[in-house]
Amino acid sequence: MSAVNDSATPSLCHSERSASDPAQRESEREVDLSRRAVEEPGESVPCHAVSRHSHLIALALLLITALNAFPQAAPKGDLGQVPNTRPSILQNVSIDQHLNAQIPLDLNFLDEHGQPVQLRQYFGDKPVIITMVYYTCPMLCSQVLAGLTAALNGMREFDVGREFNVVTVSFDPRDTPQAALETKDRYVKRYRRAGSDQGWHFLVGKKDQIDALAQALGFRYVWDPESKQYAHGSGIMLLTPDGRIAQYRFGIEYAPHELRLGLVEASKGKIGSLVDTLLLYYCYHYDPRQGKYGLAIFNILRLSALATILVLGGFLLIMFRRERSVARLTRWSRAS
Repeated sequence: MSAVNDSATPSLCHSERSASDPAQRESEREVDLSRRAVEEPGESVPCHAVSRHSHLIALALLLITALNAFPQAAPKGDLGQVPNTRPSILQNVSIDQHLNAQIPLDLNFLDEHGQPVQLRQYFGDKPVIITMVYYTCPMLCSQVLAGLTAALNGMREFDVGREFNVVTVSFDPRDTPQAALETKDRYVKRYRRAGSDQGWHFLVGKKDQIDALAQALGFRYVWDPESKQYAHGSGIMLLTPDGRIAQYRFGIEYAPHELRLGLVEASKGKIGSLVDTLLLYYCYHYDPRQGKYGLAIFNILRLSALATILVLGGFLLIMFRRERSVARLTRWSRAS
């Protein structure tokens, strides 16, 4: 009985307090009116009851909006920050420009047919483009060779083997002549020029010979043991017929007209037309920092001024001769 009495007593006291509290009765009356308004839409509801509920709803909405607008604290730590440092594996990877440096032409390699060759066999009377790749490279080397092939196709009047030679050397001593031959077949087919197989050579060699050539060219690369690949840069080198480095082209895409001008300059005027020579020495200059040609503004201004003087001089000469002819005709007519 005591358990029943204990549980019933608080309910009874609460009911008594509710009945004696005017504010509580007023609140219950408003709730009852609101419920009746919903259940019986036809009945009217006192305005003060609706107004009070509207105020409560507006206050709740205002509190929700304020909570959503309150700025949240940023997470602690350096989440999302990327360190602006170069990976250690890439510290020794670059292409350093050794302009006008002589490469050793007595280095020994094997060509795509397994025949021993020396670099000097590809020099002598033509400029040479050298590419450093390795034939099992999964991506970057293929992009370099594809970009070079596209540029070669864009030079319609220059043919590999006729105006210049191309020598592709693998810097992986594990590459074989068979791998060199397969790579050569793939890109010579893309080049689509008759006789190009006689001017584009793919070589493999021993590590000491490869390192000597790479050092002379400024081509620095490293082996990455984690990915089991070589980390290396991308670019090509243009050399003079006697084996001196004339220019570098960086990246994987090479503009055909710039490559043409580079070959004309590397050949020291032995190839190309008179227009190429004029453009090279008067309109364009090679910027070694970017590995590109830029307009020689001052030379263009000089040529423009010279052309203006020639045009004006020609015009004055024609007008002077015309006046003399008119004066001569006038004298003849008067004499007659």
